[in-house]
Amino acid sequence: MSANGTVIRAAGCVLWRRSPHGGGDVEICLVHRPKYDDWSHPKGKLKRGEDARAGARREVREETGTDCDPGPELPTVRYPVEGRPKEVRYWAAEATGGGFTPNREVDRVVWLSPRAAHIRLTQERDRALVDAFLTALRPAGAEHAH
Repeated sequence: MSANGTVIRAAGCVLWRRSPHGGGDVEICLVHRPKYDDWSHPKGKLKRGEDARAGARREVREETGTDCDPGPELPTVRYPVEGRPKEVRYWAAEATGGGFTPNREVDRVVWLSPRAAHIRLTQERDRALVDAFLTALRPAGAEHAH
């Protein structure tokens, strides 16, 4: 395969927490990247030889200042970047601590309800990840509970 056709490997997370306002509601963390002026999930390119899950954790830490515990794997997202295929593996990851400091890559983070996150996200492919996350988070049999 030509150098131009090599796949760009990346990883990220749909980062979530239980709402600090109680009620057991879930909030999703979105990052704002000034370079692209977009809202997305924390993600980034893997280092050579880096395990995708470890890379996803590293990217979340670098972009949001948050430590996380990756859980279920979500669908892999594929799209072209400057004529090359990019493949991003995602996990649903619960935030376990840390704090955000604005940096060169990410100047803002927000914690939103899944519905608000769906609206704020720039790319349709990122909205589909919110839906996959909600499906993965739903306990088995919950839809039958009365």
